[in-house]
Amino acid sequence: MNTAELADLIRNGENSGAEFKRDDIRPDSLAKEMAALLNFEGGYVLLGVEKDGSVSGLTRDPADAEEWVMTASRDQIRPAVIPYWETIEWDPGRVVGIVQLPADSPDKPYKVKRGAAWVTQIRVGTTSRDATDEEEERLYAQSGRLPYDLKPVVGASLKDLDHRRLVDYFRIRRGQTPPPDEDEAAWRTLLLNTDLMVEDRGRATPTVAAVILFGRHGARLVRHSTITAAAYPGNEKDYATTERAVLQGPVVGLFSPQDELVEAGVIEQALAFVQRNTATASAAIDGRREDRPDYPPDVVREVVVNAIAHRDYTIAVTDIELSIYLDRLEVISPGRLPNTVTVDKMRAGYRATRNELLKDVLRDYRYIEATGLGVPRKIILGMREHNGSEVDLIEEEDRFLVRVRK
Repeated sequence: MNTAELADLIRNGENSGAEFKRDDIRPDSLAKEMAALLNFEGGYVLLGVEKDGSVSGLTRDPADAEEWVMTASRDQIRPAVIPYWETIEWDPGRVVGIVQLPADSPDKPYKVKRGAAWVTQIRVGTTSRDATDEEEERLYAQSGRLPYDLKPVVGASLKDLDHRRLVDYFRIRRGQTPPPDEDEAAWRTLLLNTDLMVEDRGRATPTVAAVILFGRHGARLVRHSTITAAAYPGNEKDYATTERAVLQGPVVGLFSPQDELVEAGVIEQALAFVQRNTATASAAIDGRREDRPDYPPDVVREVVVNAIAHRDYTIAVTDIELSIYLDRLEVISPGRLPNTVTVDKMRAGYRATRNELLKDVLRDYRYIEATGLGVPRKIILGMREHNGSEVDLIEEEDRFLVRVRK
């Protein structure tokens, strides 16, 4: 937003999509306005603008104001949100803080904390108020109408996507001729037509899937898109580790036209982490010397890729966890299984997904097999053939755990 656009917004006054506030209000008051806008059609909270449209400016340093806004967004709203924040100098000595909320937020209803309770807010004209039971039911009905991986990442742009990986994806994986590198308009059109970008408040904005798959700064824009990896010397979690790492960056690797890996993505980083922290033994089998790793790479890849493809990205407070113990390897994915999916159905090869676009692109790269039978064919059968062990698939309250034994 530039100064002229801000001036137009202020000139139009408060409305269903704009709220004016000082930045010395209580955090729960700010959270109330944000939740109400999220439950309607998005909009702006302008901090440092009075109700009559006069600009008083922020009372605190812009960096402190940003931290205050983000803390309220995380602690006072459920599910937690990360709004787009920017500041504009109105004139010397007066700065306006702008909190932008996306137009089509799929996680409705958003609730604000009130004592020990969480209360749904709605926007009616220039007023934010508690929702009635019927209004809250309608918000629940609206939730999920846009899959989370197709949600726009507010504040992201075409420049936040790794152009090299996009060229590789369309040219090699999809067999298409991509637009010239310098033709940004053609690239936006292509990405809009493939759901890697969506129109959000008049802008072409990368989707969650695009940032996770191809984002140059994925961990900054979608902070829960990383994998937390740890290798422990024993059979329990401990402060002492053999190695601890945060695996981040684009999920997919960058490959040459000959399909050779040029730059690792998160998936390759995870495989390399496991390889570094596990052993490979040699044995004579039918007169041949054969190397046998603790865990078959195909099994590890399938477990990691499934976690990335099917985790619940609406849970923004935790990453995928990859843990290596002395006797086992575990991958924990945030969120329960999608609707209709059970552990027994997974073992039988039931096909369902929470993040369709993520899954489709990973399949284009052949990270996921086309049949969708990776769990029974690659993970379960792979471990039986490797060491005769069974795989644990465990659904808990807010996470899903896959355990394979050394």
